[in-house]
Parts: sequence; structure tokens; C-alpha cells
Amino acid sequence: MTTHVLDTARGWPAAGLMLELYWLGEDGRERLLSTLTNSDGRTDAPLIARGRLTAGVYELVFDVGGYFRGSGLTGADPAFLGQVPVRFGVADTGAHYHVPLLVSPWAYSTYRGS
Repeated sequence: MTTHVLDTARGWPAAGLMLELYWLGEDGRERLLSTLTNSDGRTDAPLIARGRLTAGVYELVFDVGGYFRGSGLTGADPAFLGQVPVRFGVADTGAHYHVPLLVSPWAYSTYRGS
């Protein structure tokens, strides 16, 4: 499982954006990791290594508000977008799941990438 974040307001990768990955199981929400994006807007390592993926529901939470406050693009308090959660299901544990985020201070979109 991988991700990357693109800053569509400025047209470049969102470097230094904090994100967290959660597993949503029957016993509640369990944080699997917390990391920052690198200079390419990606994480240095896969969020979950190939062969270790479990079927179920996951949630990526991107700290979009913190990223744009830190970049100086917006100083609004509170920011229009703060933490952006992307909840998705994994059915095929042998497949690669890539979950990109395209983001500006005022909008975002995601999709299942390759």
C-alpha cells in the first residue's frame, strides 16, 4: 500500500505533510503508522509492505491544514480543510493499493491509483 500527495494549488508534490494510517476493525480504530511525505510527496517506504496487507477497512488521515499553514499559503484559523480522512476497503490482499491525494487549501480528490 502506497500513497502520494500533490499540492494542486502550486503544482508540486506536498513535501512534509503528516499522515496517519489506521485499521478499522471490529474492536475499533487502530493506528498503524504516522509519517511525513518526502520531497516527492510520497512516503519513504510503503505504508504496508507487499504480502502484509490484510483485507478490511483502512483510513488514511492527511494533515492538510497543517501542511498549508506551514507552507504559508493560507493563514486562516481554522483552515477550511484540516485533517482529511480517506476511508477505503481492501478486498484483494494480493493487489497493490495506491491511494493518492490531490489537494489545495479549499478542495481535494482521491482515487485508486496504480
